[in-house]
Amino acid sequence: MLKQLLPVLTGLAMFIFTLGLSLFYIEGHFILLSWSLASGLTISGAISLAVLLRLINKGNKIETPLVNKSPCLNKARWKRFAVVFSMVIASLSFLTVNVYIANSITIRWDVTEAKQHTLSPNSIKFISALNTPVELTALFVGMPPKYLQDLFNEYERLSGGLISTKIIDPIDNIAYAAQFGNVVSGKERKVIVQSSNGRNDVDFTDVVLTEEKLSNAIARASRAPRQVYFLSGHGEYSLSNEDNVGLSKFKQLLTDNNIQSNALMLGITQAIPEDCDVLIIAGPRSALTAQEEILIVDYLASGGNALFLIEHALVTTTDKPLTEAQLQQNPSLNGILNQWGLNVQSDIVVDFTNHVGNDVGSPATKNYGKHKAITEGLDYTFYVRPRSIEVLEDRRSSIKLAVIASTASKENSWAETNRHLDIQFDQGIDTPGPVPISYVVLEQHQQKNSEQKPPENKLSDTRIIVFTDADFLTNVYINQYSNAQMGLNVVNWLAELDYQVFLSTKTIKVERLDLTSKQKRQVMMILLLLSFLIVIVGSVVWLKSKNH
Repeated sequence: MLKQLLPVLTGLAMFIFTLGLSLFYIEGHFILLSWSLASGLTISGAISLAVLLRLINKGNKIETPLVNKSPCLNKARWKRFAVVFSMVIASLSFLTVNVYIANSITIRWDVTEAKQHTLSPNSIKFISALNTPVELTALFVGMPPKYLQDLFNEYERLSGGLISTKIIDPIDNIAYAAQFGNVVSGKERKVIVQSSNGRNDVDFTDVVLTEEKLSNAIARASRAPRQVYFLSGHGEYSLSNEDNVGLSKFKQLLTDNNIQSNALMLGITQAIPEDCDVLIIAGPRSALTAQEEILIVDYLASGGNALFLIEHALVTTTDKPLTEAQLQQNPSLNGILNQWGLNVQSDIVVDFTNHVGNDVGSPATKNYGKHKAITEGLDYTFYVRPRSIEVLEDRRSSIKLAVIASTASKENSWAETNRHLDIQFDQGIDTPGPVPISYVVLEQHQQKNSEQKPPENKLSDTRIIVFTDADFLTNVYINQYSNAQMGLNVVNWLAELDYQVFLSTKTIKVERLDLTSKQKRQVMMILLLLSFLIVIVGSVVWLKSKNH
């Protein structure tokens, strides 16, 4: 009986040793390994010593391979030992080869319904062609979702080392998060994309981070900065003004997205710079000269892009009629826009159902046109006393027009033509809702000579966006609702940074069990020990069958 306890105690010691190694791997603390090995081996050693002493006292002879004189018995034992040892080594080799193959071979089989582990061919082609290192840093409070980790891993794998990723908790790493200039928020989810050419931020606080958004952000950050020029000299909103009516926050938003802002005094330069990707006319108070209008028209006709932010028409009371000078303020710029099929009206759009504060002349809306690159995913945007926009029937067939934003209410919104604050709908005079307050224009030019090619980075398409309000992008309003995102989206589209999107957005249903790092190690240890258990049991069964 006592002799039979020796293999049991030996097995117990091996089990404790294996348990100690497993705990050390799972917990990542050497103290657990030390205590488990020390206590386990001490107990089993003490019991083994007690058994040996008991056997010695009884005068029993302990047979071991060293004192066993039977050559046949030694040979049989060594043969069984060699077979078991070979199986263990073969199992370890098999596991090692499998791990190597899994990490070195790029072939993947995605069995998910939405193919959420597989990037689209366009994204794969784009990432494979990267020649600039890109760093992706996700700011996520708490345990990040598994799909985010998988998405980052796939970008890293396909980039051949050019894309590096990191997911940090900005609450736990406040000092690290502070370098990005963000106010730490427990609700905010953001990916910071950085490269030598600039930076681009992707907010996924309220929506799942999609491959489309991430690929577009990498494209923007990894390519040369775009140049936008803000027209000045006519009382436009100022880029340097940090007061409520300034555009300094809008300028910073563009800078953070790799878009450089410059002031342009067209009356002095008498030319629009060749590197101008987008010309922005932000609420001029006085009219442009005829020469300036000609320069802008020629720029657009040659494939230029422009954002027009037209300010509101002035209103008054019946006892204070507008002067001729006041009537000339906040020009509509129809001398330019009429040539692309749009005509800005001298009215005020009101919405009694959806507006900001108590001002019915500041409509808030989510009634957007289906323009993926501009309006997808936007919450409300609001505008201060916008005007209505009329589409001219007499326009070139090559011009394509689409509404970006209209008033939300159909019954309780209209374009009020009475500029004496007498707000009531007049059938046949006022324009009923929903009233369009923003339009996008696209004109594709035919090349007269097939051998002629547009200059580098300059496409032949003319892109124009018109908003009949500039206030929504000023410092006081830009961070409210989706105003900032709308402003960024329109500039990105005008600067041709939408890249015609990379793919149709996948709908990812997160229906998987997200494991912590400790739980992952536990599962890995169970699988590893299970494989060895199968090998050992198989070996024992095989040896018993050989003996019989």
